[in-house]
Amino acid sequence: MTSLDSPLTLTTLDPLTLEPLPPETRERLLSFPLSKEENGLLPLEQITEIMRLNWVEILPVPEMPSCILGIGNWRGEMLWLVDLKELVGYTPLSKSGKILASPVAIVIEVNHQSLGLVVEQVNDIELHDLQRLQPATAGTFPPKIMPFVLGSLPGVSSIVLDITAISRLLAGIGK
Repeated sequence: MTSLDSPLTLTTLDPLTLEPLPPETRERLLSFPLSKEENGLLPLEQITEIMRLNWVEILPVPEMPSCILGIGNWRGEMLWLVDLKELVGYTPLSKSGKILASPVAIVIEVNHQSLGLVVEQVNDIELHDLQRLQPATAGTFPPKIMPFVLGSLPGVSSIVLDITAISRLLAGIGK
């Protein structure tokens, strides 16, 4: 008869040396295009959901900044939808040169406030060591994106964006 309270624990071992593997230091980041040359990265742990949008289901709101696309329905709740590329200083989705049949909303939640960051597509989930993150310095990135950048990773043409800074800027919407 075996006990469920066994003192044995599972440990991952390196098959070549039978030594315990070091703890995983890489984090999962969602990648999406900002421009032809650069991708944006958002920490996956801060993303609630990724959903396809239909333009006709977005209710425009008058007298809002142009980066605010409007309001959409998300799980029966009102969700503010923001053109992330325009917000951070890249070409807006409406002027990207191609008609987007169904853009993607990256739903984030910060301080119990949900927000949909709209992009043309998501690429992949990448593993990166954020301890290697190089902080944003003046001249490294365009001035408009600087408040939203956590940093960049060496050898990768991607920018790690700060979800908290994005949500802080947009916190007054709808109030």
